[in-house]
Amino acid sequence: MCLLPRDRLSYTSFLIMGTRSLIGKQLKDGSILGVYCHYDGYPEYNGRMLRDHFDTDEKVNKLIDGGDMSCTWTNVGWKNETLPESGPLHYTARGESLESNAPKLYKDLNEFFTLGADHCDAEYTYHYTSAGWICHDVRPNPYTKNNVMEVPIPAGTVG
Repeated sequence: MCLLPRDRLSYTSFLIMGTRSLIGKQLKDGSILGVYCHYDGYPEYNGRMLRDHFDTDEKVNKLIDGGDMSCTWTNVGWKNETLPESGPLHYTARGESLESNAPKLYKDLNEFFTLGADHCDAEYTYHYTSAGWICHDVRPNPYTKNNVMEVPIPAGTVG
């Protein structure tokens, strides 16, 4: 939680929050190689960005090989500067090591869903297959088995 400094006129508190997600690629053996994404994890944004900008094995591999990230698509850098082109904002771009942000290997989809929700507080997971991107809502839900529900990625583009 962030609070405004006491020398300001307002003492209103506010939260800096993100819709967290895990983004992965399903490998031939059924395992998932995945990374954490902090912001904009909901299907209306991340789902569309993944579908529209990371639509080949090469692009998906590059996204995941960069490690954990703040967001999938932006033109603003870590010092609030405008970047020459839009793309993911990986934690390594602010000087963090790839070792501490490296992609993680999950043995199967169930582990991807479970550990994503339990360890990363992910609300959504995305995994890339030969058929494209698939999104799951992994938030606690009494109406679904194991709190996992496949959700569609909306048609159209962002904005």
